Amino acid sequence: MNTVILFVLAYLIGSIPSGLIIGKVFYNTDIREHGSGNLGATNTFRTLGVKAGIVVMVADILKGTLATGLADIFSYFQISLEWSISPLIIGAVAAFGHMYPIFANFRGGKAVATSGGVILYYEPVLFIILILIFIITLYLSKYVSLSSMVAGVVAIIYSLFTRDIPLIVIVFLLSGFIFYRHRANIKRIKDKTEPKVKWL
Repeated sequence: MNTVILFVLAYLIGSIPSGLIIGKVFYNTDIREHGSGNLGATNTFRTLGVKAGIVVMVADILKGTLATGLADIFSYFQISLEWSISPLIIGAVAAFGHMYPIFANFRGGKAVATSGGVILYYEPVLFIILILIFIITLYLSKYVSLSSMVAGVVAIIYSLFTRDIPLIVIVFLLSGFIFYRHRANIKRIKDKTEPKVKWL
């Protein structure tokens, strides 16, 4: 039962719609009605500006980090689980919650920042590498979507060198999520109609 509770908590944490909350509380704006209609940090940057975008990005990263650490939190309070479970699996559930949040009619973001938060907890060095890759690609291309996907590819390559099976599996899964959620962006990049960032 405790393991089920862990999964539910991770999903609920991932479901917290940071962009929707920040938009409505501080800007009286529902970002789902603007830009791409997405609840993630990218659309927040585009709709509400850099400050709001940074807040939402950090909040979404921390959702992944907190969810990934839930098993350790349970252990700290001496709450036993039915079986040993990788924290990465719990983090992946949070990423799924971010994409399909129960608190926002299952219309969420693309799980880039939340996936980053999962990596941050489990493999901080990889997280730093991915941030650098993302920033460099964004500076060169001005495409947030492309930068996210390039970071996903780098994460896969890095994970293969670790020989850490749980990390390899979850990185492939999270990167798959990211590519799947960017299907329309890939088409727009090919058609040269994908919006570029204007603040970098």
